[in-house]
Amino acid sequence: MARFIDDLAGAIYDFFKFILSCISYLLAGMLLVGIPLYLIVFVFKMFH
Repeated sequence: MARFIDDLAGAIYDFFKFILSCISYLLAGMLLVGIPLYLIVFVFKMFH
């Protein structure tokens, strides 16, 4: 029974670690793409 609980806890830990890494990569991608695009739009609005 203890081994089952240990395996279940490991599976839950791996699942949350996967979700957290996915969210981290999503946020990093949004920052890496969004900030330069925002700056490009800001520069074009200054010239318009």
